[in-house]
Amino acid sequence: MPSKKKNKKLTPVQQEYNEMSQKHEPKRPVLKNCIIAFLVGGCICLLGECIRQAFIHYGGFNVKKAGDPTVAVLILISVILTCFGVYDKIAQWAGAGTAVPVTGFANAMASSAIESKSEGLVLGVGAGMFKLAGPVIVYGTVAAFIIALFHLIFIPGFSGGH
Repeated sequence: MPSKKKNKKLTPVQQEYNEMSQKHEPKRPVLKNCIIAFLVGGCICLLGECIRQAFIHYGGFNVKKAGDPTVAVLILISVILTCFGVYDKIAQWAGAGTAVPVTGFANAMASSAIESKSEGLVLGVGAGMFKLAGPVIVYGTVAAFIIALFHLIFIPGFSGGH
């Protein structure tokens, strides 16, 4: 719903149009969408845990070391599904549930790369991937730095080591 401040800048005809369009806009099933997103995100995490357990029980990894290959397999699955257009169809239905950090980020990078492939491997695919990854890496690094500063200032005995 637009704020009254925005309505003051609109002409009477524009205000009338906004009110009419809001009345005819279909209501979104927010609760249903949240439940679907929760269940799909949970299923992706469950798949990750199954893969991790397989690495622990059948691959000879310990609990700490099984995480890295698990993430790699989840990224690989996400990229393969993105290449075949399956991940996007799942995402249309599941919404935010497919934005589970590793798989969602891998999907976004693969999609950017696929869209840019006509421009070549380096300037197309390579640069296309980092249109998204660049800001994420920068903001992640800045956020980690700020959190580390807070720890340094507010937790005097914190050294970050064991």
